[in-house]
Amino acid sequence: MPAAPETPKIYHAFVAMPFGTKEGIDFNRVYGDLIKPALSSAGFEVFRADEERRAGNIRTDMFQELLVADLVVADLSIDNPNVWYELGVRHALRARGVIQIQAKRDYLPFDVYTDRSLRYHLSAEGVPDPAYLEADRNAVATFARETIESWYGRKISPVYHLLPFLEEPNWKKLRVETAKEFWEAQDTWERQIEVSRKAGRPGDIVLLAGEAPARALRLEALWAAAGALISLGKFAMALDQLEEALQVDPQDLVSIRKKGLVLGRLSRFDEAAEWTKGALEKYPADSELWALLGRIEKEAWIASWRKPEASQEQMREEAAFEDARLREAIEHYRSGFEQSPTDFYPGINCISLMHLHRHLTGEDPAPDVRRAMEGGVRWAALSLLGKEPKDYWARATLAELEVLIGDRPSILRAYKEAVVVAEKDWFKLDSSRQQLLLLRDLQFRPEEVGEALRVVEKAISQLRPPEGRWEPRQVFLFSGHMIDKRDRPKPRFPADKEGIARQAIERKLDELGAGPEDLALCGGACGGDLLFAEAALTRSLKLEMRLPFDEPAFLTGSVTFAGDKWRDLYYTVKAHPNTRVLVLPAELGKGPRNSNAYARNNLWQLYSALAWGADKLRFLCLWNRLGGDGPGGTQHMHDVVIAKAGRVYVLDTNELFALAGV
Repeated sequence: MPAAPETPKIYHAFVAMPFGTKEGIDFNRVYGDLIKPALSSAGFEVFRADEERRAGNIRTDMFQELLVADLVVADLSIDNPNVWYELGVRHALRARGVIQIQAKRDYLPFDVYTDRSLRYHLSAEGVPDPAYLEADRNAVATFARETIESWYGRKISPVYHLLPFLEEPNWKKLRVETAKEFWEAQDTWERQIEVSRKAGRPGDIVLLAGEAPARALRLEALWAAAGALISLGKFAMALDQLEEALQVDPQDLVSIRKKGLVLGRLSRFDEAAEWTKGALEKYPADSELWALLGRIEKEAWIASWRKPEASQEQMREEAAFEDARLREAIEHYRSGFEQSPTDFYPGINCISLMHLHRHLTGEDPAPDVRRAMEGGVRWAALSLLGKEPKDYWARATLAELEVLIGDRPSILRAYKEAVVVAEKDWFKLDSSRQQLLLLRDLQFRPEEVGEALRVVEKAISQLRPPEGRWEPRQVFLFSGHMIDKRDRPKPRFPADKEGIARQAIERKLDELGAGPEDLALCGGACGGDLLFAEAALTRSLKLEMRLPFDEPAFLTGSVTFAGDKWRDLYYTVKAHPNTRVLVLPAELGKGPRNSNAYARNNLWQLYSALAWGADKLRFLCLWNRLGGDGPGGTQHMHDVVIAKAGRVYVLDTNELFALAGV
């Protein structure tokens, strides 16, 4: 079976061109017959200012789209002042993402004549020439795709090309405040990411990552998603987001740093170290990369001696034996702090490891340096708190400093102040806990460390109620055909085949050992979904039934048409104590414009299942191995599961129902 195609990336294109008929050219026909179809076929959402129908100032909306669009297409067939003005604004504020097209004229003004320009053909009537229309559409589409794919090559704007040290403004500084709808959508999306993080739902975050309303800001969206996933400890999923971010911009320093961090958290220490050293060759003065390399060496050092069966004495002895690696980590952290003394993260880690080195080996090679760094770290953290009093990492740094050199009252006070500003972030609190557990395992100041641990672990226990600790042994994801509607021309799941389908689903669940330690996810449609849900509940699985839109509309379109028995089964499944019903728009909003609710629901279920680990995923599909009646069907779910990994079990309805000849 061929590999599932990747979900196409959607880009945003703004078209700068005259409106109506001018100088014998019907520009509305050029747009409608040539430019818009060409760009749409290449995967672009296309915007032209006169298409805007919302109340408000067209100029405002035009400016916002002009600044944040992935691509601006400028039609320079005539000397139109508005088009030249828009092109100049784009060139001034964005370095890339412009293509020029033209008809009739054989020249361009001096400032842009060196830029590549594509000619299209017009008929005598001033409309796109039918004889060349298909070829011109293909040429525009190819030009647009090539420009996007080579985004991080040569700068297109003559301003940025001639001024190589000029930097683009941060995208947030391109915010047109009166373009309220645009930014309200972005703000709502960012809030939803944070809500999902606090609720501990990584599957929601991954789905939202692909739905950032401003496509030009997708790099920021991927950072937000990766950060939220890291905070939930879902490092493999975070790595996927970062790999996609690096496809958007291979030189993006934020993504480069985060990838090194995640590789380390996945215990891929050698790979993480090589990745970070390679980055340091390009950015040798970056303090965060030096700190990251120190962290990787620190985690590798810890892994060399922290063994489940080892006693504290054995761990302490092995940790001292691996002192060379410990010193390596100290030097990397020290380099990071020296590059940026206001960055207290590498400083506090360097100090902690220096104290541990003295504790384990009895050696203190640079006491004056250590004491000077202690003062420097305290100053840096306090300086930040003067500006941002609720910064958790600054408060946690001061608390850790007290554990190393302070007394018990100061330790207690400092950790209480830190946990108050953690904002229910389990990752932040667990990061502090892990550092304290490291000190405890090596018997460093046991009473002081115990006092700090008591504060942090109490805060963590309040964030993780008993039910939050449950993790499934296996995760069963299901997709399958609905019962055929009466007017279906070719049978797919006739109502009289219900018993055969039920038995096939039950046999497969029994074969895979489904039981109370497992989780099941499915939709709620009549036919395969409800039969699977019923079988899962009979075997005491926990069940999440996810609906693509609100329940009344879903029941009408996907359940009750098949008869009262299916309606009753739906409510029986819903009422079961092991069932949780989640409605997609209620949980994550309506979704992007033109998105398909069924396809979106499939991805939501899949990402939620994968959040438990691809090795746990078991996908069952009741399927005829053919395409569905529309997007988001069983084939879509099957193909995305194949693309994302997981074990797939097809219950082939052609064989089960003997429909091949029907």
